[in-house]
Amino acid sequence: MKLLEVILYEVEMNMKTPFTTSLGTMQNKKFIVLEAKDEAGTIGWGEGVAFEEPSYTEETFKTSLHMLEDFLIPTLLGTEMAHPDEVYEIFRPIRRNQMAKASIEGAVWDIYAQQQNKSLAEVIGGTQQKIEVGISIGLQPTEEQLIATIGRFLDEGYKRIKVKIKPGKDIELIRTIRNAFPNVPLMADANSSYTLNEIELLKQLDEFNLMMIEQPLANDDFVDHATLQKHIKTPICLDESITSLNDARKAIEAGGCRVVNIKIARVGGISEAKRIHDYCAEKNIPVWCGGMLEAGIGRAQNVALTSLGNFTMPGDTAASSRYWDEDIITPEVTVDNGYITVPQAIGLGYQVNRNALEKYTIKKRIFSI
Repeated sequence: MKLLEVILYEVEMNMKTPFTTSLGTMQNKKFIVLEAKDEAGTIGWGEGVAFEEPSYTEETFKTSLHMLEDFLIPTLLGTEMAHPDEVYEIFRPIRRNQMAKASIEGAVWDIYAQQQNKSLAEVIGGTQQKIEVGISIGLQPTEEQLIATIGRFLDEGYKRIKVKIKPGKDIELIRTIRNAFPNVPLMADANSSYTLNEIELLKQLDEFNLMMIEQPLANDDFVDHATLQKHIKTPICLDESITSLNDARKAIEAGGCRVVNIKIARVGGISEAKRIHDYCAEKNIPVWCGGMLEAGIGRAQNVALTSLGNFTMPGDTAASSRYWDEDIITPEVTVDNGYITVPQAIGLGYQVNRNALEKYTIKKRIFSI
């Protein structure tokens, strides 16, 4: 395989409702969409999901554009590849910038799946025909609105509820949810908003039978997470801390991680996501697929990844309609009683809706050899 052309689309879409975490509130979401073409004319699609502000990681929408335009696309154009796994190695001399790397690597995987006449899920080794999905709910203006929102999504069949917490909106908020929904599978996502000084507070979460607390401490605190896990019964899940297989190994060996959230963009692409999945399976660490408020291409990749066997917990890959009035793929991702059927069609399993893509595109550039 050799890429001869890459079209980079800057896309902006309006979310149906604002999404609030301890990091801030988002209403409009900018994306990078990549359309790559090989020498046979096969087209593959990728999506860049970095936020506009460096709050979740150090990457932003603009830094991803810079890396793709000036380094990643020029490096990959015209380079002969036998397998998408080679992309990770080709980019190894370029430090970090995982989300930018993942965006173009996804397009290579799409092309490869089409070459093999298989779906993306099948070509990466997926075995699950249906995947169980949960829902991620941002902080709400009132507890009454939060309870009503949770009830609505449970009525739609979602299998697990994840809520955002932060200092001042944590113990009593979780207590309120538990009083309303005593048996719902529930997890709390802290987005690195606590420190070890708050061990006694975090220990109070043990009474609520949570599936896990996600990323309670700073993204680089492997040692502190291990210390915290010794003091609390609630399993710690790491998100921002895990940017590579090596990170996953360190966190698990240190004892600060009983669950791993795998995000394709955060770890540099599908190839590294698969390696982390396989390592966690060997260590009996369950994994699940988190979300980055993706549009359809990124959502389709998440569906394929979650078909791997060790994704045993409901992920955040909700229906397209959870976030968008109109997605950029057809058919859109749908949820039926808490499950997404893994598509069997060749490649992504979904088609890019070019009319919708053009509607939301604010700028487009073509790179070729």
